[in-house]
Amino acid sequence: MMKFIFMNLFLIPLCFLNNWMIIISSMFIFVFFLINMILFKSFFCCLSYNFMGDVLSLSLIILTMLIFLLMILASYKISFTKDNYMFMLVLVFLMLFLILSFSSSNIFMFYIFFESSLIPTLLLIFGWGYQPERLSSGFYLLFYTLFGSLPLLLTIFYIYFCCCSLYYNLVFLDYNFYLYIGLILAFLIKMPMIFFHFWLPKAHVEAPISGSMILAGILLKLGGYGLMRVMNFMSGNFIFNNMFFICLSLYGMMMIGFICLYQVDMKSLIAYSSVSHMSLVICGIFSMNCIGMMGSLILMIGHGLCSSGLFCLANMTYERSNSRSFYFNKGMITIMPTLSFFWFLFCSNNMASPMSLNLLGEILIINSLMSWSIWSLFFIFFGSFLSCCYSIYLYSNTQHGQLYSGLNFFLNINLREYMLLIFHCLPLNFLILKIDIFLIWF
Repeated sequence: MMKFIFMNLFLIPLCFLNNWMIIISSMFIFVFFLINMILFKSFFCCLSYNFMGDVLSLSLIILTMLIFLLMILASYKISFTKDNYMFMLVLVFLMLFLILSFSSSNIFMFYIFFESSLIPTLLLIFGWGYQPERLSSGFYLLFYTLFGSLPLLLTIFYIYFCCCSLYYNLVFLDYNFYLYIGLILAFLIKMPMIFFHFWLPKAHVEAPISGSMILAGILLKLGGYGLMRVMNFMSGNFIFNNMFFICLSLYGMMMIGFICLYQVDMKSLIAYSSVSHMSLVICGIFSMNCIGMMGSLILMIGHGLCSSGLFCLANMTYERSNSRSFYFNKGMITIMPTLSFFWFLFCSNNMASPMSLNLLGEILIINSLMSWSIWSLFFIFFGSFLSCCYSIYLYSNTQHGQLYSGLNFFLNINLREYMLLIFHCLPLNFLILKIDIFLIWF
């Protein structure tokens, strides 16, 4: 596991060379090396200095490095500015904190790196955001996260007082309702769950493309990862308390679908769709079922790639039209037909069409929820139907209709942008052929 950490530490001096091609090439080599080196095991492996990995950790680490490589490709225009080395330094430290979070074997170390990832994210939004409202969106992100972090910290101290250990496999104690809420509240806000989701659309709309990609691709998955780790050592007595959060998430998945249908901003619609998909992930985790856990992991990986790709497409349109509004971005199929193909591909993946990771993840979670309660079928049906509706709404509003006559921009799509979209599509649609590596977790 120390190999992953030293790989990222090696990138820090490269940030000051102001040569982005060296960094991108190094990231390509790292990702290729990791994919070929890692042996996915159902137990903890690569143990070294309190860091370890299993299927859950290693799959999210590889997703992290892949998303960061694509973030550098998407933010290539920043390489021509005077503070480009500072931007790369922030990205490298954020990647380092996330990899340390996913590989920690100690709850307190996970908490430290979980909170440390908030600082580079705020720097991304404050430093390279779009409108002056980015300050308020950053404060939303900060205080929503800190609201759930203090109960989590106090709960971790209490666990150490009772068990004299904070390792995941060595925690055994009797829980009460307050410990239960303290352990899961910070992760539910990070996902986010309905009624705690107000920071997410604000942060997405004001963040740069790299900030939107890391928020949708990795940072939301920190909450799911924390919930899975906590549920592994939590007593089964609280499965009745899980019922409340499952019902709330099913309701939220349906209501967020209606909210998506009257959005006029592309990034806002994609951000709200992330809340809807994360509600389904919460349901799979809280069902306390091995099928639900596996489905949640697969859906998190699929959503990270699909949502990140949609944000890249929205940014490509924004860079050419200087607007994210549906009213100004219509009829794009007539002037950018190749980009319209990628819009169709990602929108269809967003509604969980074959052959995508989203489809397999939703099938497993729906099976888990149906075994939990047959009455969840009503909310699942409407949530999936509305997911299809707002995906079609996003595609049809941007690609069809009358072209706005006031647009004046060049229509060329360069090789870097094609590579960016293809590297999102390939794992999203072809990783389903090797899905057994995720199914060995349980």
